[in-house]
Amino acid sequence: MSSETKAAEYFCKDFEWEQLRSEIESNPSLCHHFDSSSSSSSQSPQSDVQAWKQFHIRHSSGKFFKERRYLLKEFPQLLSSPANYNPRLLEVGCGNGSTVLPILRENKDVIVYACDCSDETLDRAKEIINVNANGDESFKHRFRTFCCDVSTNGFPNWLACNPCRENYLQKQSDVKEDNGLNVKESCSSEGFDCCVGGVDFVTLIFTLSAVPLERMPRSIKECFSVLKPGGMVLFRDYGLYDMTMLRFEPDKRVGFREYMRSDGTRSYFFCLNTVRNLFLGAGFIELELDYCCVKSVNRKKGKSMQRVWVHGKFQKPALW
Repeated sequence: MSSETKAAEYFCKDFEWEQLRSEIESNPSLCHHFDSSSSSSSQSPQSDVQAWKQFHIRHSSGKFFKERRYLLKEFPQLLSSPANYNPRLLEVGCGNGSTVLPILRENKDVIVYACDCSDETLDRAKEIINVNANGDESFKHRFRTFCCDVSTNGFPNWLACNPCRENYLQKQSDVKEDNGLNVKESCSSEGFDCCVGGVDFVTLIFTLSAVPLERMPRSIKECFSVLKPGGMVLFRDYGLYDMTMLRFEPDKRVGFREYMRSDGTRSYFFCLNTVRNLFLGAGFIELELDYCCVKSVNRKKGKSMQRVWVHGKFQKPALW
């Protein structure tokens, strides 16, 4: 079955979020999920990183993750490229490559920079990408990895250093717009002395929720800093009252809408206003923001599950 056919089978409005909210908030057994009283965890950034490293080691076979082909439908900007131009995509928290693999396969021009907090995870991602290259050397060469925990260390200067950002702004008169993507007439790494000159897209796919709430604003500002003017962040993450949130017991709650699993990994569940405030506070323009409400069926157990994700697109102002 082609990726186009698979995408056509994907629906994002199987039920109304407001109806789900009403059902959840009227259920006394679930009251701990919407209690706004403070709670906290003393886990350090190093502990966060170690927990996710161990998580990916346990799931190193790759069978735990499925390719996210539906993203090609949700974010069609990733499929089209202006003539004679190689758009640059930064995937933050790439895991085993389940997000970037279908993108690399469908867009023969895109160059992907992928980061994660674990070298072991990046090695596994490269293995999976290489296996799926099917002898296409350009496929492998368009996937470039680096280790980074953006919430604590920020992105490296070779992505976009300050002098080159200023140089880019001075040449705004040479910028033209194509399908919402700003393209400089000669936009290549040769045009910059110190870095690749920034990226056209940043994907944050089920990554921000793994970051403690207090470190989220810095993460978003870092994404803003490495985007070219007019570039976009494509966002998908856990939404408020998703099935996985409702499974957490009260003792797993470490903050408002924030939980920690028994393995030390954490997850935050977003409402639209939280996402909006994070991105607008960093200087972005909101293009799209909504809940994706999908009914998923576990055929083995015969159960229907109500999944809630937040979908968003945010743009860096073209004349920033």
